Amino acid sequence: MALLEGKTGVVFGVANKRSIAWAIAKAWHDAGAKLAFTYQGDRLKGNVEDLVSTFGEDTLLIPCDVTDDAQIDNVFAEAGGKFGKLDLLLHSVAFAPKEALEGEFVNTTRDAFKTAHDVSAYSLVALARGAAPLMTDGGSIVAMSYYGAEKVIPHYNVMGVAKAALEASTRYLAYDLGPKKIRVNCISAGPVNTLAARGIAGFSTMLKHYEEHSPLKRNVLPDELGSTGVFLASDGAAAITGQVLYVDCGYQVMGM
Repeated sequence: MALLEGKTGVVFGVANKRSIAWAIAKAWHDAGAKLAFTYQGDRLKGNVEDLVSTFGEDTLLIPCDVTDDAQIDNVFAEAGGKFGKLDLLLHSVAFAPKEALEGEFVNTTRDAFKTAHDVSAYSLVALARGAAPLMTDGGSIVAMSYYGAEKVIPHYNVMGVAKAALEASTRYLAYDLGPKKIRVNCISAGPVNTLAARGIAGFSTMLKHYEEHSPLKRNVLPDELGSTGVFLASDGAAAITGQVLYVDCGYQVMGM
């Protein structure tokens, strides 16, 4: 029997075939889960439609801007109507204005700070609140973070601060939702060449640095993140919650 046979979930954050969200969604699907997907805006709709069509024509695809509570409510109403209950949720959503990912963090504007935290951190709280009533048999919520939440990564700037808020939110959500057997964890992935990553100045240098300095002397592969996502969604991780799991070829353990 497949690890996730009979499980249902909603995936937030697929932009294209290079998205970490897509790597995890494929792995969840291959492990037997039935999934619904959201997309942010008409610009990305076609990409997501083409990808999820490979899962079957009846795959649920729902628009969602995570800064709009009404759209979030609609996602869970539709997912609940289709599946009856939920077991899994993937939060792979982050955004900061491009100018906030360049130059010095001290120059971050108030609006950029608000936007980064609303989209990248508060959205996890909002999505968990929407999903929890449907997770009647418990569930697994997985969010995507990065090492810039813990240590300074040049040019990551306000996104690092927002990811720190995301990781703290994970712990508080784990505490609140634990009595309902809902687990909440983060995967802190090493750098992957995604649409979002390419917006960070010096990203190619970051990839090379990780390859040179991580214990495994390479960068993480999308399929490896998918496998981690399956583990956190499975009963094998039944006693793991509130954690940040580093999947970065060991880079996080290095001091120099």
